[in-house]
Amino acid sequence: MLRKHRRIDQNKEEMLSIVATPIGNLGDITRRAIEVLTRADAIVCEDTRVTGNLLKQLAIPKKELISLHGYSKPEKADFLVTRLRNGEHLALASDAGTPGISDPGYALVSRARAAGIKIEVVPGPSAFLAALSISGLPINQFLYLGFLPLKKGRQTLLQSLKNEERTIVFYESVHRIERTLQELAAQLESQPERRVVIARELTKLHEEVISTTVKDLPEAAKNVTKKGEFVVVIGPKQ
Repeated sequence: MLRKHRRIDQNKEEMLSIVATPIGNLGDITRRAIEVLTRADAIVCEDTRVTGNLLKQLAIPKKELISLHGYSKPEKADFLVTRLRNGEHLALASDAGTPGISDPGYALVSRARAAGIKIEVVPGPSAFLAALSISGLPINQFLYLGFLPLKKGRQTLLQSLKNEERTIVFYESVHRIERTLQELAAQLESQPERRVVIARELTKLHEEVISTTVKDLPEAAKNVTKKGEFVVVIGPKQ
């Protein structure tokens, strides 16, 4: 059913703005993102310290920051929708990149949409898209996996990658990157020339992109710098 947004206050329009922020290089912020973050009544974010520091670097005046993270109760999103319905303009930002991608932002967006709130998106950086672009692998079709499961379903998922005919991309933490690469090497050993790209600290000072193959993955796993954030890209089944 189509819904129309409503005006609660004649001087203000209820609005949720989804704002992408830099994944490392501050120069990647857009003018529109700065304008929206400046104009919003409050900013909903994962970590108020991270977003507060971003505002400081961008010389945006201090404003109310509201945390919304993976441990927030569902009632928190409902509370924010109530504020939106009362005519406020809220901006939604993640710690880095585009909100809703491997973060809890979608919970607020889905509730706001169900409530008929006007929503706009201010697009910008995304680490997995940046990794796909720089990988040199075919990306006319790809499978995005977010973060791999820690336990339940992990091995089943890794096994399923053997027959995937699309390029695969996922995030991995610094604490699990070596283990994950070793497990990939074991699961895909029947395809030794299949290409794998490991991207680390994209857009940051120590950006590193390693292009390798399944047969050389165990060595790459041992030698990869264990610092920063990782995106792993696997080429299609051969």
